[in-house]
Amino acid sequence: MIEIERKFLIKTDAYKAVASSIEEMRQGFLSRDPERTVRIRVKGEIGSITIKGKSNRSGTSRFEWEKEIPLVEANQLMTLCEEEIIHKTRYSVAVGEHIFEVDEFHGKNQGLVIAEVELKDENESFSKPAWLGKEVTGDNRYYNSQISRNPYNSWNSDIREENG
Repeated sequence: MIEIERKFLIKTDAYKAVASSIEEMRQGFLSRDPERTVRIRVKGEIGSITIKGKSNRSGTSRFEWEKEIPLVEANQLMTLCEEEIIHKTRYSVAVGEHIFEVDEFHGKNQGLVIAEVELKDENESFSKPAWLGKEVTGDNRYYNSQISRNPYNSWNSDIREENG
């Protein structure tokens, strides 16, 4: 129930050519409290509810509980979510023994592309593909709960240029 992951920005779209799967998804937040976020997600024909706790000091680890729920219930709960609903395309890319999930955001977050890799241990080593850019682990601005509140396209253009 502890999620350990690192997040990175992306330098190129080379990950698309080696993706093993591509999924469209939308997600919204019933709560964006930093102590506990509650997320509703629709990925294809699957709904889920996720509760995440506060990240540790490095931003690498936090409590995560997720449960699949019927699609109709996920869609109903989505109507209760706070603004904005996030739309994104997820590419799954195997690199060595790890799977990188690369999220390409749409709508008000167009232009933002983030890769996440889940680890078994905070100090676990992993191969970094050439398309991986700056690490943003622990930077709250890149949490989905925050970009739903403060979309990427509203960020200062200097920050956006620094990232991409």
